[in-house]
Amino acid sequence: MSSLDLGIVGNGTYGALIDKWARIVWCCLPRLDGDPVFYSLLNGDNAEDEDDARGYWGVELENAATSRQYYRHNSAILVTEVTDKDGNTIEITDFAPRFTQRERIFQPMTLVRRVRPLEGTPRVRIRIRPGFHYGAERPTITRGSNHVRYLHSGLALRLTTNAPVTYLLDETVFNLTGPVSFILGPDETLSDGIEETARRFEERTEDYWRRWVRRLALPLEWQQAVIRAAITLKLCCYEETGAIVAALTTSIPEAANTGRNWDYRFCWLRDAFFVIRALNSLAEVETMENYLRYLGNIVGNAKDGHLQPVYGIGLETDLTESLVDTLKGYRGMGPVRRGNQAYEHFQHDVYGNVILAASQSFFDERLMKQMTKADFERYEKVGERAYAMHDQPDAGMWELRTRAHIHTSSSLMCWAACDRLAHIAENLGLQERSRHWRKLADEVHETICTRAWNEEIGAFADSFDGEGLDAGLLLMTEVNFLKPLRSAL
Repeated sequence: MSSLDLGIVGNGTYGALIDKWARIVWCCLPRLDGDPVFYSLLNGDNAEDEDDARGYWGVELENAATSRQYYRHNSAILVTEVTDKDGNTIEITDFAPRFTQRERIFQPMTLVRRVRPLEGTPRVRIRIRPGFHYGAERPTITRGSNHVRYLHSGLALRLTTNAPVTYLLDETVFNLTGPVSFILGPDETLSDGIEETARRFEERTEDYWRRWVRRLALPLEWQQAVIRAAITLKLCCYEETGAIVAALTTSIPEAANTGRNWDYRFCWLRDAFFVIRALNSLAEVETMENYLRYLGNIVGNAKDGHLQPVYGIGLETDLTESLVDTLKGYRGMGPVRRGNQAYEHFQHDVYGNVILAASQSFFDERLMKQMTKADFERYEKVGERAYAMHDQPDAGMWELRTRAHIHTSSSLMCWAACDRLAHIAENLGLQERSRHWRKLADEVHETICTRAWNEEIGAFADSFDGEGLDAGLLLMTEVNFLKPLRSAL
């Protein structure tokens, strides 16, 4: 049965999800929002007959009984150990190459799998069954002396290996007497030997991640959990453009059999702000610098300051939502969706999230490129839109699809946009603009305090003149709208 207990590997170009038996069950190529080449996570529970199951890459130990899975220390390298009923054990090491080469980050669309026997004489079967167009099309397969090519009209993948190609194509069980490696990537010939390339890529990738972690400013408590969370957030970044996806997957149900299955392989400006905020708290500012490149293009292309809540990772604005009828859904709980209708929503908190994400770059002396007056003027258009929308109904941060209110959380973030612009203008020595934005921020603040406060419940309501509560309003102290109460103790 499909499970969400999955490991993740990636390198800022793509990501792959791997279950506890070392099956790659989800992987979109050539980028994070691409066609799922491995898709069995969303193909029901797969067929009971393994000969019919599709969309995965398995390294199967005959008579497998137990497994354990872990990450190599402080890295994005995943290790899975599988043991059969007689104690024969194999180790599968999965990673996406990422390291510095020729003074830039080398992050190819390449997945490396290294398999070796740990105990006894294990017998294994390799099943690699990619598909295209969301499982609708099987690849054309060709073979060479040490490689297999999987082709369709838009993508050619080459699997290079030192395992017997005949066993691979026929899915034959064979004795694993020594280490074998698999390198899946573009249809290009390796310049070095297979085992040598896989080993070098692994060593350099591990070194890269350990050095990346070493630079983090970490508390002494819960370091392992914080490091793992930081690496996972980093793997959600599409570094070619600087975009940050909300998740690597589509159509995982919010709750069983609800139909609330959304495609999250896009960049929500709100979510991206919280990722930036989290990584900045660990002194990892490179992600923010990359994201600001992306954000600068979003703002530069915005008409009249209007911003969508979500964009494609390549700046796409049209994310038309459609149903995929070739996949059954996670555990059969469809529908499977491609695209997200939220791009059409009005979510006014997005303006504050954009300004908050950009504001540090006007103050932080560590950054390679600090923002200038010209940048400030571009962001002022966003602030103007925030002020205009602060008392207008929208779908809110919870993305309500059937009704609109004047959401307090949205108005709060509109205030944050005006407030931060006032601070930025003051830092730039633009006193008149600082006074202008302070006046607007104070006006929005007063409106929220007047229209959103509900005396009967003794709290700010979820919407103007409303009666409900909203967890999103905990952000009031986070963005300094209200000063937190301090205990006398």
